[in-house]
Amino acid sequence: MAGIYIHIPFCKQACHYCDFHFSTSLKKKEEMIAALKTEILLRKSEFANETVATIYFGGGTPSILSVSELDEIIQTVYENYAVVDNPEITVEANPDDLSFQTEKENIFEAYKAIGVNRLSIGVQSFFEEDLKLMNRAHNADEAMACIKEATQHFDNITIDLIYGIPNMSNERWLQNVQTALDFGIPHISSYALTVEPKTALDTFIKKGIVPEVEDEVAQAHFELLVAKLAENGFVHYELSNFGKEGFFSENNTAYWLGKKYIGIGPSAHSYDGVHRSWNVANNTKYIKAIQQNELPSEIETLSVTDRYNEAVMTGLRTIWGVSLTRVEQDFGTNYKKYLLQQAEKHIQNELLLLSAEEEDVILKTTAKGKFLADGLASDLFLLN
Repeated sequence: MAGIYIHIPFCKQACHYCDFHFSTSLKKKEEMIAALKTEILLRKSEFANETVATIYFGGGTPSILSVSELDEIIQTVYENYAVVDNPEITVEANPDDLSFQTEKENIFEAYKAIGVNRLSIGVQSFFEEDLKLMNRAHNADEAMACIKEATQHFDNITIDLIYGIPNMSNERWLQNVQTALDFGIPHISSYALTVEPKTALDTFIKKGIVPEVEDEVAQAHFELLVAKLAENGFVHYELSNFGKEGFFSENNTAYWLGKKYIGIGPSAHSYDGVHRSWNVANNTKYIKAIQQNELPSEIETLSVTDRYNEAVMTGLRTIWGVSLTRVEQDFGTNYKKYLLQQAEKHIQNELLLLSAEEEDVILKTTAKGKFLADGLASDLFLLN
């Protein structure tokens, strides 16, 4: 089984913390949709022996497209690829785009009619001051109204929440989490606010307009989140993702387990098990190349060490951990020995543990080590 990711590179406005590829101009929207459909067609040979199980619209802001425009893209996938019955089709959406009151047809039912069966709603916070600091396009009332209506039509909903926001108290953070729980949301993706270079947030912090983002605050929020969601029956199945049983993201789980995927659109990445490729992060260059039936991408062949490092990184972020048997089978005995050698000090410090599971031994983070998963992984990497 494989997946298709489709990057929609448009947003109404720029969030202060975001460094993803997007444009706030919609002048090239029609050309972009045509180019996305053409790239889907051009790349079908890559999945000649694969069956598509997930279709994921990310961005940018996919909900900036009309339902009919999304449908055109979905139908292009069906026309050119083998697709499982009832694939997981996710659309990332912002509350302000889900303006169901102004639609001739309820937008949620319209999404369902074209096959969308999972919504990822970018709430980030239910508090006005947080939304203003981040320069989100929606307000707190729109977020609440959107979630209330969405849950009347969709069972499979995830929302994004950001923690570690300057001036966010532990109490306000827990109120954010509780609000999501009160709506019965079955999946939450939650990320620490990160200051990316050259973003507006980076500039504001350097000028003293916004307080520094503090790691200690983010860690405290993370620990509160983990405890609160565990109390409410959520499984912490990946560092930033929590889901009720039956509501894990099939698309993202496939990434973490190393399955193949094609990334469509400017800046989108693809992976086939041996090669990683990425499209140019420029709308004009992307469209021009596709119009000439050329793929505007760069390709990297991953070495054995590259693939080992990726397996460690993704494994430690998940509940499935890093299988020592798989490391030995895929990369060799020396890699397994190196992994255990590097892990020993972290096991002694109770940040990592070895768990015996069904004739295998799995390396995992402990509860204490979860927040540090990425740093622990980097210490287990083998440098070329």
